[in-house]
Amino acid sequence: MCNRFKNKVVLVTGGGSGIGRTTAIAFAKEEAKVVVTDIQVAEGEKTVQLIKEAGGEAIFIKTDVSQANEVEALIKKIIEQYGRLDCAYNNAAIEGITANTADCTEENWDKVIDTNLKGIWLCMKYEIPEMLKQGGGAIVNCASNASITGFRGVPAYVASKHGVLGLTKTAGLEYATANIRVNAVCPGIIHTAMIDRFTGGGQPEGLAQLAALEPIGRLGRPEEIAMAVLWLCTEEASFVIGAGVVVDGGMTIQ
Repeated sequence: MCNRFKNKVVLVTGGGSGIGRTTAIAFAKEEAKVVVTDIQVAEGEKTVQLIKEAGGEAIFIKTDVSQANEVEALIKKIIEQYGRLDCAYNNAAIEGITANTADCTEENWDKVIDTNLKGIWLCMKYEIPEMLKQGGGAIVNCASNASITGFRGVPAYVASKHGVLGLTKTAGLEYATANIRVNAVCPGIIHTAMIDRFTGGGQPEGLAQLAALEPIGRLGRPEEIAMAVLWLCTEEASFVIGAGVVVDGGMTIQ
C-alpha cells in the first residue's frame, strides 16, 4: 500500500457510487482521512463502510452541493472534525433527462446546471478559503470529455461540463501563486451506474454500442479515473495548473 496521502484530509463529493466511490476508496488505501458526501445517504454510508472494513478512515456527511448553506456547513464540519482540508475531488454530478436542445425542459436545465456547475463553484467557494488559511491544497473537479466536444441529446450536461472546465482554468490562474492547484479530470465513457441508466439498465447491446465509440475498444473503468485524480492531488503533479486531463480511451482525438 502506498501512503502518499498519509494524514491528509480529502473530500470526495458524489462519493456514494461510481467514480466517486472508487476514488474515495483509492484515497483511503493511501491512508487519507476521507470525507464522503452524497445526497444518497445509504450509498454514501456504504462507501464509508467499505473503507472502514478495509482498515481505512472515513466519515459521511449528507450534502446537496447545489445548496450553498449545505456546502458551507459541510466544509465547517470537516474543519471541526479534522482541522484542515488538503485535497478535494468535486465529483458530484447528474446526467439529466435525455432530450435535444429544443426539447430540454427548463426544469431539467436548471437541475443539471445547479448540480454540475453551480455545485462545483460552491464547493470551491468554501474549500479555497480554508486552503488559503493553511497555505495550500489541491482541488480536482470532475469535468468530462463532454467538456471539449458536443453530444446529442444532453445539452444541459454538455453545457455544464464545458462550464466546469472553464471554471477550473479560471480558478487555476487565480490561486496558482497561493499553492492551491486546481485541475480537472475529463473522463470518457466509464462503466458506472450512470452509463447503465443511459443504456436502459446496462443492456449488453447498448454497452457494446458505447464501447464501439472508444478507439481503445472498451469502456473505461472507474479505477482508471481514480488514479488520475490521485495523481493530480500529489506533488508529482506540482507543475500542473488549470488542466483538463482527458482520460477517455482516445474518443476525443478521432
